[in-house]
Amino acid sequence: MAELMATMVVGPLLSMVKDKASSYLLEQYKVMEGMEEQHEILKRKLPAILDVITDAEEQAAKHREGAKAWLEVLRKVAYQANDVFDEFKYEALRRKAKAKGHYKILGMDVIKLFPTHNRIVFRYRMCNKLSMILNAIEVLIAEMNAFRFKFRPEPPMSSMKWRETDSKISDLSMDIANKSRNEDKQVIVNRLLAQASNGDLTVLPIVGMGGMGKTTLAQLIYNDTEIQKHFQLLLWVCVSDSFDVDSLAKSIVEAAPKEKNKKNANEGAKKLPQDELKEVVSGQRYLLVLDDVWNRDASKWEALKSYLQHGGSGSSVLTTTRDQAVAQVMAPAQKAYDLKRLKPSFIEEIIKTSAFCSQQERPPELLEMVGDIAKKCSGSPLAATALGSTLRTKTTKKEWEAILSRSTICDEENGILPILKLSYNCLPSYMRQCFSFCAIFPKDHEIDVEMLIQLWMANGFIPEQQGECPEIIGKRIFSELVSRSFFQDVKGIPFEFHDTKDSKITCKIHDLMHDVAQSSMGKECAAIDSESIRSEDFPYSARHLFLSGYRPEAILNSSLEKGYLGIQTLIYSSQNEDLQNLSKFSSLRALEIWGGIILKPKYHHHLRYLDLSYSKIKALPEDLSILYHLQTLNISHCYYLCRLPKGMKYMTALRHLYTHRCSILESMPPDLRHLICLQTLTCFVAGTCSGCSDLGELRQLDLGGRLELTQLENVTKSDAKAANLGKKEKLTELSLRWTDQEYKEAENNHKEVLEGLTPHVGLKVLSIYHCGSSTCPTWMNKLRDMVKLMLYGCKNLEKLPPLWQLPALQVLWLDGLDGLNCLFNGVTHTPFTFCRLKELILSDMRNFETWWNINEVKGEELIFPEVEKLSIVSCRRLTALPKASNAISESSGGVSTVCRSAFPALKEMKLYGLDIFQRWEAVDGTPREEVTFPQLHKLEIICCPELTTLPEAPKLSDLNIYERNQQISLQAASRYITSLSSLILDLSTDDTETTSVAKQQDSSELVIEDEKWNHKSPLELMSLCQCNLLFSHPSALALWTCFGQLLDLKISSVDALVDWPEEVFQGLVSLRKLYIYGCENLTGHTQARGQSTPAPSELLPRLESLEITYCDSFVEVPNLPASLKLLRIWRCPGPESIIFNQQQDKSSGSTSETNDRVLPRLESLEIGYCNRLEVLHLPPSIKKLDISVCEKLHSLSGKLDAVRELRIGLCKSLKSLESCLGELPSLQHLQLTDCESLESLPKGPQAYSSLTSLEIRSCSGIKVLPPSLQQRLDDIEAKELDACYKESETEPEPKSRHRQSGISTLLCLK
Repeated sequence: MAELMATMVVGPLLSMVKDKASSYLLEQYKVMEGMEEQHEILKRKLPAILDVITDAEEQAAKHREGAKAWLEVLRKVAYQANDVFDEFKYEALRRKAKAKGHYKILGMDVIKLFPTHNRIVFRYRMCNKLSMILNAIEVLIAEMNAFRFKFRPEPPMSSMKWRETDSKISDLSMDIANKSRNEDKQVIVNRLLAQASNGDLTVLPIVGMGGMGKTTLAQLIYNDTEIQKHFQLLLWVCVSDSFDVDSLAKSIVEAAPKEKNKKNANEGAKKLPQDELKEVVSGQRYLLVLDDVWNRDASKWEALKSYLQHGGSGSSVLTTTRDQAVAQVMAPAQKAYDLKRLKPSFIEEIIKTSAFCSQQERPPELLEMVGDIAKKCSGSPLAATALGSTLRTKTTKKEWEAILSRSTICDEENGILPILKLSYNCLPSYMRQCFSFCAIFPKDHEIDVEMLIQLWMANGFIPEQQGECPEIIGKRIFSELVSRSFFQDVKGIPFEFHDTKDSKITCKIHDLMHDVAQSSMGKECAAIDSESIRSEDFPYSARHLFLSGYRPEAILNSSLEKGYLGIQTLIYSSQNEDLQNLSKFSSLRALEIWGGIILKPKYHHHLRYLDLSYSKIKALPEDLSILYHLQTLNISHCYYLCRLPKGMKYMTALRHLYTHRCSILESMPPDLRHLICLQTLTCFVAGTCSGCSDLGELRQLDLGGRLELTQLENVTKSDAKAANLGKKEKLTELSLRWTDQEYKEAENNHKEVLEGLTPHVGLKVLSIYHCGSSTCPTWMNKLRDMVKLMLYGCKNLEKLPPLWQLPALQVLWLDGLDGLNCLFNGVTHTPFTFCRLKELILSDMRNFETWWNINEVKGEELIFPEVEKLSIVSCRRLTALPKASNAISESSGGVSTVCRSAFPALKEMKLYGLDIFQRWEAVDGTPREEVTFPQLHKLEIICCPELTTLPEAPKLSDLNIYERNQQISLQAASRYITSLSSLILDLSTDDTETTSVAKQQDSSELVIEDEKWNHKSPLELMSLCQCNLLFSHPSALALWTCFGQLLDLKISSVDALVDWPEEVFQGLVSLRKLYIYGCENLTGHTQARGQSTPAPSELLPRLESLEITYCDSFVEVPNLPASLKLLRIWRCPGPESIIFNQQQDKSSGSTSETNDRVLPRLESLEIGYCNRLEVLHLPPSIKKLDISVCEKLHSLSGKLDAVRELRIGLCKSLKSLESCLGELPSLQHLQLTDCESLESLPKGPQAYSSLTSLEIRSCSGIKVLPPSLQQRLDDIEAKELDACYKESETEPEPKSRHRQSGISTLLCLK
């Protein structure tokens, strides 16, 4: 097994050439006239090679170098032949377009576009190319015969050699396996034991990607003590490739204890294996493990199962497989167990166990790298074991770094490659081709599956099948690869509408599977960062390129210089520069590029896929219409695009046209009905210019997916009906958009057009924008499958239909409906319910004031039983939520309780800009018991000035109350103190009598609630703005003792904060980050300590980051904890001195020095706009120092040997840095600006030895750079110096002294 490689993929490419050579178009348009004999020879030769291609690929996979070299040459010739037959096919399409009048549209440019349109010239040129191909094929066939490759059809799975497994697990792995998979094991063990009384056979599949530990988990279960006691008979069989029922029955019998076999052997005549199996299991409660199953044939499984069903009650079959389809065949009614990745800690442990012989031989520098190595494994224990074993022979950090930096970690050396490639080699060749192409994407790249399938199509990877479109076959291939665990993190399967926000299907590839694809493609696929790759490392022979970075032009130019022009797929993901030499790459089939590219279609006849999305182009060139092969054109998000080519009707191969978000596109080109293959058209613009397409052009097009119709004010009733939307059953999303303007006179037209645009009843999403009709279309309530409805800016709309009658509706979004004063109209009191509605958004409804126009709905049925998200924004006349009803709610303990709620399932609620909103339910007369939101997790209230209470919400964890003029009291917020994890309060207080009364009320409420403060709050994040009461009233201190889990605290605009609040902070034992902003009265002085106040060193023991900004009265830095790593003091003009290794003793008024370890961990210090600051003494741990606009600062002291970044600006009184900076051996970045008094810099011999960037500007006092810095100037990559320096005697020779790099310059300003 160790020598197994991923098979090279050549067969599908050759098959594609064979199919193109047999195309009917070549005969119909006589493009091979004069070459008939060569054509016939080639059509005979290609099948001869295809007959033995499978054997050749297998020989190459076994490291037969001759076979591998032969395949490489064959692949190269196949690519050349593919280009040649593409040229023939293009010529046929050109002649077809010419016959239909395309040349008339192109005019005189046709001669420039088709320089070889002369048939004699074309025949001569192509005859030479075809002859070269034939000669190469002749040589290859001769070598093929010499190699004696044999005829071998596509291999079935049974022909592959598979690994063997058993029920034993090695002692070395047992400990880690037990710990890492204990939870998984326990779940499955419990499920098996729970079937004790079940008379039917239980089948439980474990599904997961290869190498994830399925077999190991099965071994743990098999050997579990409870399992061993529970089952009378335990059997283990490794199935792998073969699922022959007779052979399997025999293997199971042989796995039984010898006593069973002996009994059967003594009974005389030999029996069939199935009968023996029946007798072995008969009456026994057994557990059979079928490991590594690949069989999808249900009839075979049912045949075996019929014999296994003779066991006793509770008998079970535990099976492992990589294939979801296998699990479905074996247990259609049972949910398979999906095995997840191992946690990083266990992966690291596996690597350590495999890589090191003993605890004594674990060098610290190698142990530090284990975490990064573990990330390579993506949770696969098999990968971790293989990598660890490889690293066992590597004893230096350099060797480990070499392994870590490899793009391919699967090779012969580590042993995991054969195991992962086993699944790959069992795929059909066309499927291997499709998957291995994915090596073009960078690792961990989120792949758009629709785009991927279109790229497969563009490169001809999807085999043609009569009567089926390639997209369907591509989806089938992708689904098959998913079921075999080749893709992961798949979102949006199956291929249908699945998400109201984004119906895009995406996936990723496991890193190790990516390596399998890469090793199969060799250098044909590459993902390149043009910024970091060296030219000598660039794979110039690559045919499929994914480029990132900002230098693609340089990369492609290098490829041109070396003569490699065969790139077929080019994806450039950065929006930067034009690729001027792109026209040289005439073999391109797929091109995706952002930016203002100038495309020259006459050089890209082979293009099938073109993505120019987000480009700045204003008009597509007319000659784009000569791309007769083009299948996909994406020009979405081209915000400057106003015109499409008039001749697009001749692009008859076009299947997908993405035109959405082209906001100034004026119209569609004429005669779009001729694009009979078109399946996707994301946006149709109804224009008014002569000759443009009207909606009637869509009549015969079988469009699917998403369709947006814009500028519908230009459409008539007859045009709307002619679009024939009702017959387009593949459409899932429909947007109807009028231009935003007043439409009072056109209301009837809008209504008629809207009625004429009747979609099919299976539509999933409907959006209507700026329609002037006063009513919704009559067909809206017939959309029984509609999941999302959005009505936006329909200002004349006065009434909504009974939307609760739409059984599938999950999202309702109403925005800018000015004419709507009542959400739901009803002529009767009949109760109604939105059965499946999950999200309700109401925005900018200026006249919306009541939920329905009847006083009371009969009965107590819930109207919104499933709504989870509610957002009400700028509905300025709304006073309350709808009336609550009795609802059943399940508490955390699983006990059902009855509560009053209008939204019993609500999880998130946002109320914003509701001027007169007052109540949590609409009530008539005396209010009932309090409204409850039993599932509410997040509540956001912004600018609701009349709201004075908060609702009952026992699970609320995130409460945000923003903006001024709030009347919600602190007591109302405090009711959630035992459930909140995040609290943001922005309250207002005014020095008025009303506020004083409110303060008294709030204080009494805090005292009343004091009992609750004894609970510990789970609060982790808190932001308090203008919450003075929490810092001024004695009873508030009890509240702060609850916040032992608080991690992040922001305090802003709290005028009550004067002294450093030690009593408040003493309970914040977990706080990591403290931010104080705009507290104008904060001085920083420490409060007088009482007996219970802890010592300063005990306050905030875990604080790592402290920022104090815009505090005008701040004069003293308080005593800070030793844990502090970052300190920022900004816009605090008061402090005159900041001395970190001294503490003020206020009782004596003296300054007492302490050791330098007062702040031993402080690494980053930023001080700015401290206008009175004169003295700054720094701790030695500082690594980053930034001082800005401290004009009086004259003394800077402290030895900073660890500093790496130093920035000082606008400190006009600072004269010297020598007293504080020491040797500066670690300094990497030095920036000094506008320090006009600064005269001297450190001069130590080792100073500046690590410097990589230097900037000195407007520091006129510096006359001479220190010698140690002067000597380093030429080696510093980035520098900007604008002072003139007197040269000392020790300076280098003038030639060296005046040398300048292209990056930096030395300017003399005097």
